[in-house]
Formats: sequence, structure tokens, C-alpha cells
Amino acid sequence: MDGSWRDVLAVLAILAGLTASGSGYQIIEGPQNVTALRGSDARFNCTVTHGWKLIMWALKGVVQLSVTSQEPIITNNRFTSASYNSSDSFVSEMIIHDVQPDDSGPVRCSLQNSDIFGTAFLSVQVMGTLDIPSNNLIVTKGEPCNVTCYALGWTPFPVISWELEVPVSHSSSYSFLDPGNFMRVLSVLDLTPLDNGTLTCVAELRDLQAGKSLAVNLTVVQPSPDSVGEEGASLPTWAIALLAVAFSLLLILIIALIIIFCCCVSRTEKKESSYQNEIRKSAAVRTNKAEPKLSLKSGKENYGYSSEEARAAQIASLAPKPGEVSLQEQHSSRGHAYQEPSKRRPSPASHPRVSFDITSPQKVRNVTLV
Repeated sequence: MDGSWRDVLAVLAILAGLTASGSGYQIIEGPQNVTALRGSDARFNCTVTHGWKLIMWALKGVVQLSVTSQEPIITNNRFTSASYNSSDSFVSEMIIHDVQPDDSGPVRCSLQNSDIFGTAFLSVQVMGTLDIPSNNLIVTKGEPCNVTCYALGWTPFPVISWELEVPVSHSSSYSFLDPGNFMRVLSVLDLTPLDNGTLTCVAELRDLQAGKSLAVNLTVVQPSPDSVGEEGASLPTWAIALLAVAFSLLLILIIALIIIFCCCVSRTEKKESSYQNEIRKSAAVRTNKAEPKLSLKSGKENYGYSSEEARAAQIASLAPKPGEVSLQEQHSSRGHAYQEPSKRRPSPASHPRVSFDITSPQKVRNVTLV
């Protein structure tokens, strides 16, 4: 009993001594941030003044390693210690073996019974896999093609580039996140090969200067005669675009000309129709003025019948005018004068008389009375 009590009192005395002695020392320089690759080792250093008694290392708030002036106290084999002495300081190093993504977090170095500590951050990156669907690609010479490289399970996403060991006339690449799988990055290489060679997809973690690569063989075959003929007959892209623009402009011009022609024809037709209508109207007016209206007769016309009015008009037209009667009288008197010179001239009271047959106006007899 007395021996056990003495051991307990000794431990308490040591702890009290460590507490008292450690309170006067400080950390000169704390640990620095570390980025490590999964499966590798991560190292952190903490520099303190001489005379320290206990240094504690904690990861994500949990003490994983304690270091005393005599020896380190190791509770987890993944966390080990190394130390370096100098003239005016002491350097304690904590080594984390086989780091994993779950180890990412804050790392703290502190002295026992001291409010002074140094903090750093551990970042663990993961190098995933690379995949190209085919190890041997067969393409046609001079024809554009593309090759896709898949990067899966990388943290963070890698930077993907291509190394071309094949003659090409054109090449370009671009990368994007796979919409169907947010843990996969795709890189597409567009190229126009001219001969056989090798293509290499390179994925790199820039912070660690580490990466992976995957190569694929490219076999170039000659184009078939049909494809050569089609290629020779085809026009360049700029020529096709120019022809399309020219055809569009020509089509617009033709439509405009058709519209203008239709407008002109419609105007001409309107003018001609109005002019013809005017002519028809004037001709109709003249016809109505010049020609009397004819009354329609019903039934058959009797051409042998003549009304009293028509007979009177015909008689009037056949009656001799006063001048004509005088001329006839003169001619008859002259004839009688030559034949009978001894006879005297008729008196003024005796005038020539004309008798007409009213029943048949077509026969006219002239009678001269002397």
C-alpha cells in the first residue's frame, strides 16, 4: 500500500513539474499546410524553445501523438515522430503514414498547459483511373475523327491533355464534366490524321505535380475510291456557304421582281378597263342619240299593208314642188309657142292642175290645161 501511494505521488509530482516547467516555453513556428496523395506520407513540423516537457499533436481535434523529452508516446501506428535539435530550438515532426481522404482536416501542435498552439491543414488528393474505349483505333487518312478519354474517381478533377505522336493536319481538345456521372471527366480530342502513330491521354494533379497517362495506337487506312471521288467532287465549306448566301439573295430578288411585275400588270389592267369602259359608255350614248328606237312587232309582218299615214307621206314626197311646176309650165308653153305662134299666151287665171289618184298613189298623171 505504501509503495503504491508513493508511485501515485511520484506521478502527480512529475505532472505538476511538467505543468510548471512547460508554462514558460512557447512555440517559435507552427506546422505548415500539406497536400498529400492518397496512400503517401504527410509530414508536419513544430519548432519550440528549449526546456519544453510535453508536445501534443492532434488531427481533426483528436490527439494522435504525444512527445516527451525522453521518448514519444505512440497510440496509433499510422502516427510516428521524429525530432531535430538546434542551438536555440527543438523541432518535433509528426509523420502520418498512408494518408486517406478521411484524414483531410486541421492539424494542431501545442504545448502542455499552454494556450499557444500552431495549426495547419492536411489535404489528401486522389488519383483515379483513365480509360479510352479502344486500345487500337482505325481511322481514314485525311478524314476528321475524335478520341475520348475518361478520368474517373479523381479528387480534385485533373487537368487532361494529349500528347500526339502522329502527323496530323488539324488537332484540338476540350474537357467537360460528364452530365450522367459527376465523378467523371471527359476529354475529347478532334484530329485529322495523316499517318499511323500513338495518342497519349495525360491526367495531372497540378498541386502534387503527379498524374497518369494512357496511350492508344492509331492506325490510318487509305480512303476508298468512292470516298475519294465524293471528296474531290465536294466543295469547301466556305464555297458552300457562299453559294447558299447567293442562292438566298437570288431567290429574294426573284420574289421582288415577281411582286413588282404583278403590281404593274394590275395597274395596267385597271387603266385599260377604265378606258374601255369610257369608250363603251360614249359609244352607247352616241348610238342612243343617232338611232331611233325601234318598236317591236308581235306576230308576222304584212309587207303589203300600208297605213293611211304612210300613204299620205308618200303622196307628199311625190308631189312636185312649186319651182318644178313652173319649169314644166314654161317648157310646155315654149313648145306651144313654137308650134302655135299666133295663139295668145294663157291668162294668169289659168294655172296647171295636177290630179292624183288617191287609191293608187304610185301612178301619177300630169295634165296641162291650155
